[in-house]
Parts: sequence; C-alpha cells; structure tokens
Amino acid sequence: MEGLIRAIELFAFVTGIAYIILEICQKNAMWIVGIATGVACAFSFGVQNLWASMGLNIYYVFISVWGLVQWKKAGEKLTEEGASRGSIHLSHPDRKTLLLSLALFIAGSAVLIVLLRVLNDSESALDAVVAVMSAIATWWLAKSWPEQWLVWILADTLSTVLCLSAGMYWMAVLYAAYAASAVYGWLHWKRRGVYVE
Repeated sequence: MEGLIRAIELFAFVTGIAYIILEICQKNAMWIVGIATGVACAFSFGVQNLWASMGLNIYYVFISVWGLVQWKKAGEKLTEEGASRGSIHLSHPDRKTLLLSLALFIAGSAVLIVLLRVLNDSESALDAVVAVMSAIATWWLAKSWPEQWLVWILADTLSTVLCLSAGMYWMAVLYAAYAASAVYGWLHWKRRGVYVE
C-alpha cells in the first residue's frame, strides 16, 4: 500500500506541475489536468487524515468544470475585443466580493478548525486555514482576478509546511513549486493581462 500511496503522490506532483504551467499561460486545458490532480491529491491527503485538504481537492474537481466554462467565455470576449495573441483575460473583484471573501475566510476557518478537531485531523488549524484560503483563491482564479496569485503565494507556502509536517515530501515539493510559480504567475498576468469586464 505504501508504494501505491507514493506513486499517487508522484502522479499528483507531475500533473500538478503541468497544471501550474497551464495556469500561468491561462490555457483552458489547465482545468482538465486539475481534475486528475485533484483526485490524486484528495487520495493522498485522505490517507494522511488531512480531511480539509482532502475535501479541498474534491472541491477542485468540481470547480474545474465551472472554471473551464468561465474561462471559455472570457477568452471569447477577449478575442471579440481584438486582443493580441497570448493576451491573458483579467477582471477586477469589487469591494463587496473582497469583503465577502474575507468574511468567508474568517468564518470558514473557525468552523472548519472545530470540525477537524472533532474528526481528529492531524493538523486541524493549518489544514483548515489552507483549505479555506485555497477555496477562495480557486474561485478568484475562475473569475480571472490577478489578485488570486497573492492568495496562492501564502496558501501554497502554508501547504508546503503542512505537507512537510505530515511527511508528504513529494507533495511538499509540489506546493513549494506552486508558491514559486505563483510569484511568476502574478508578474506574468500583470504584464500580459487585458481587462475584460
């Protein structure tokens, strides 16, 4: 069983790297790869009793379908506006959405910490904070808000710490790569982005 677990972690690592490259380039295929990565990561976190991270990856599988639809619409609008090839479609979050996101982060983290303690999650506070932060960042990603990269930098750094504490070394390397890639993604989207509202 240990060999299978490590093989699935390695698969998640490989597809996760592909995912981040496709995300930076804003390719719709990212969402398809995200489904495979989400399933593999959900399994990996589940066997480590990291329930929030497991649930988060199940959420990724479902939001990938919605994200694909959102990105296709935004890409079509970008083409209609005559943007140059390789441009990245962006939009702005409004103040109401930012305040809602903050409220969801605070309330969601608090509720999830309590629930995870009941479920004997091995890292309940860190697992909860990372899960809620990542869920919000994925929602922002689907809306093409460049600020999502800033949330990912923090969430992926905390995920690296979480994976190291659980002995999930392939996953720790993956999340460290995600954090570094998020810095590049932020700069790339700001440089190549075209706002379509």
